[in-house]
Amino acid sequence: MAGEKPLTVVTCTAPVNIAVIKYWGKRDEELILPINSSLSVTLHQDQLKATTTAAISRDFKEDRLWLNGEEADVGHPRLQSCLREMRRLARKRRGGSAGAAAPLSLAYKVHVASVNNFPTAAGLASSAAGYACLVHTLARLYGVEGELSEVARQGSGSACRSMLGGFVLWLMGERPDGKDSIAQQVAPETHWPELRVLILVVSAEKKPVGSTAGMQTSVDTSPLLKHRAEAVVPERMAQMIQFIQQRDFEGFGQLTMKDSNQFHATCLDTFPPIFYLNDVSRRIIALAHRFNAYHGKTKVAYTFDAGPNAVVFTLADTVDEFVEVVKCSFPPGSNGDQFLKGLPARPTSLSEELLCAVVLEPVPGAIQYILLTKPGPGPQSLDDPSLHLLGADGLPHPST
Repeated sequence: MAGEKPLTVVTCTAPVNIAVIKYWGKRDEELILPINSSLSVTLHQDQLKATTTAAISRDFKEDRLWLNGEEADVGHPRLQSCLREMRRLARKRRGGSAGAAAPLSLAYKVHVASVNNFPTAAGLASSAAGYACLVHTLARLYGVEGELSEVARQGSGSACRSMLGGFVLWLMGERPDGKDSIAQQVAPETHWPELRVLILVVSAEKKPVGSTAGMQTSVDTSPLLKHRAEAVVPERMAQMIQFIQQRDFEGFGQLTMKDSNQFHATCLDTFPPIFYLNDVSRRIIALAHRFNAYHGKTKVAYTFDAGPNAVVFTLADTVDEFVEVVKCSFPPGSNGDQFLKGLPARPTSLSEELLCAVVLEPVPGAIQYILLTKPGPGPQSLDDPSLHLLGADGLPHPST
């Protein structure tokens, strides 16, 4: 039986990242080279992660892939690009160690299973976590070391940022082969221990316009996007790095919101226009500005990727109050006891003055839930065999 034959299995996890200086638009579709640099915060895997198991065996007849329990197209060009590059790097490494016995054959087919513990394709960077996890897992499987963000980038551009923890810069690079379009860590996840991240899940539905198609249309039709990439982003990148290094939340928060607003302005400037925000998204924006105005400084900062879900940055001492403000403006539905997930927040009472000045007319059930997290590390390897998503036969467990 196939289950009785040798199998090499590796399982790893990788994080989601949220860009505070956005990437939108490619100058090379095949290599996924961006028209501007970007900067992100890696979120903690205790709350958001992709888990991937990769296995090789001489008995496998073909490469196979399962995503969230369903078999998927292993022939997808971006997936094949990552597989091809990882196998090339593995062959190169073997060639560099003359006489070393290869522990496995690169001719073996690979089975890959991956699951996310968060909504896929809803604007929460699922492809970034997924491809970073795939590349890290294949690197462990094939014994490849060194710079791998360039490989992850070829699966999904923002995946290169999920190869590192904390605060991560993705250099757009200048070389046509993309060798200098890589991720670099600006600061580790421990650099700003007070920073917290609230994800307000408005919709877990698949977004109507995918990022790949949306970016291309924007590049082709938006004069604002060209101006943003050439004239705005370079200065903002330098400013954001300084704000992070100084742990300056006022500067960090304001620039995060401005860059999110401009990103969605480029989507509106695209022809035909792209609408990733919905009415609830816009109410969250209004709520954040009212909250900050009440306090007379930037206490919370929103950002939206290509979807309606809000990501709100704040500091630990603001979390309890802002969660209550959100609950008052968007009362939970039947899931009241499960409305806040992830890190805990303490119930707190709000003053009448704050309620009158900040809280919007309630829209019950508009936010499905809040996920509270913080900055976290890059990809991790799991050594516990019980955590593998593939069984001894190289197929997903029934529960996967």
